[in-house]
Amino acid sequence: MPEQMDSYDVVVVGGGNAGHSAALSAAERGRRVLLLEKGVRGEHGGNSFYTAGAMRVTHGDVGSVRDLVDDDDRLDTTVLPAYTREDYLADMERVTGGANDAELTARLVEDSEPTMRWLKGHGLRFRLMYERQAYLSERGDDEGRFVFWGGLALGSTGGGKGLVEQHEAAAARAGVEVRYGCAATELVAEDVRVTGLRYTDAAGVAGELRAESVILAAGGFEADAAMRRGHLGEGWQRAKVRGTPLNTGDMLRAALAIGAEAYGDWSTCHSVAWDAGADDVGDREVTNQLTRGGYPLGIVVNRDGKRFLDEGADFRNYTYAKYGAQILAQPGGVAYQIFDATTRPMLRSEEYDAAGTSVVSADSVEKLAAALGLDEASLATTVREFNAAIDRSVPFDAAVKDGRRADVEPPKSNWSLPVETAPYYAFPVTCGITFTFGGLRADTNGRVLRESGAPIDGLFVCGEMLGGLFSGNYPGGTGLVSGAVFGRRAGSLA
Repeated sequence: MPEQMDSYDVVVVGGGNAGHSAALSAAERGRRVLLLEKGVRGEHGGNSFYTAGAMRVTHGDVGSVRDLVDDDDRLDTTVLPAYTREDYLADMERVTGGANDAELTARLVEDSEPTMRWLKGHGLRFRLMYERQAYLSERGDDEGRFVFWGGLALGSTGGGKGLVEQHEAAAARAGVEVRYGCAATELVAEDVRVTGLRYTDAAGVAGELRAESVILAAGGFEADAAMRRGHLGEGWQRAKVRGTPLNTGDMLRAALAIGAEAYGDWSTCHSVAWDAGADDVGDREVTNQLTRGGYPLGIVVNRDGKRFLDEGADFRNYTYAKYGAQILAQPGGVAYQIFDATTRPMLRSEEYDAAGTSVVSADSVEKLAAALGLDEASLATTVREFNAAIDRSVPFDAAVKDGRRADVEPPKSNWSLPVETAPYYAFPVTCGITFTFGGLRADTNGRVLRESGAPIDGLFVCGEMLGGLFSGNYPGGTGLVSGAVFGRRAGSLA
């Protein structure tokens, strides 16, 4: 039997962005709220801690966000294309192949900007992400101006670390009680209603909590190798975990055990090109800097020295979350991003210049191949054929899909720059899994549903545990916004 029993109006499971948004929303209604965080201090914050803090929201031009973002001297020389409701809806449908839930998506899009303003009202801070999402233009009317691209501009000040810190401060101001090192283990249901949950604290002491409502924001199953293998397929047990090692699907299993309906695409996930030399789980010091997102400027080859994907199919924001899976499918689950002396300086410093970055360089393509253990002739042929296939009549422009194509197999549809100037650089990458797409079915207020479509009274869900938004791929910056939008909505009813 549990050693202790406490009672609250609302218990939130999970201390990332979604859980904190839910707790804050419930607390501002005067509810007595407890947030349970599985991680002890220093392991807390869920996957939110490990992100760059990018948030995809609707907005107008730069003038429309001046009151939302931190002041910056660059604002007066910034070109921020409007990102409309129609743009957002179209991106979600296109990137997921139409597998996204239409009602959830519509609510996500409609609430995206208002939710950011709500968070700002509670003391959270946002900025324009110049270093990740803008290029300094050298062409035409925009010469000398910072041009944003790919529908993603806003981010939390301080990245994921700053986001978690600011959420914690907001929770304290709102009177939310937070307990760290408490792992929820099962839900308590009586007469078809959830009335609380059981947990184990950091000392191994079992407890039970009573609550009018429980909000699940405990993440997916990406950190459980057996679940990855079972749902995503053979080989996924070898993927590196980008973020927290604590998202092991415990509360997904607990919700399914009391009749919640599994929903969304349980067979795919968000996974990226990740430093092949990284640890098997996320690094709290460097966090997102182990991502390697510069591939649209170079080429990517496998252990056979062959290209296997279109590096320029779309802006990085729309391809990076699916390319991890394609890398995992290559021999050995590794690949190599290759750049030359011209393209290497264009790579984001935070991702490619950090101490400990895995990189090999050489003064010829053949020597680069030898240093990587690849067949020299194969890599040299790949590079030679790629360079010869580039349509050099089309000017390069990193801020737009420029149509500068390399007509090889597979093609490179945009941003094709030749790999021809020594020294040459190769960054070994593997698959880093971020979060799983499958979750629980819920309505647009986060109420968890049974297979019959009826809600499970007293049970809500948000964040990675909410199924139905993503499948196969993901528009960058949508996850944190989803967590905040549906966390806020769940908390408004719980």
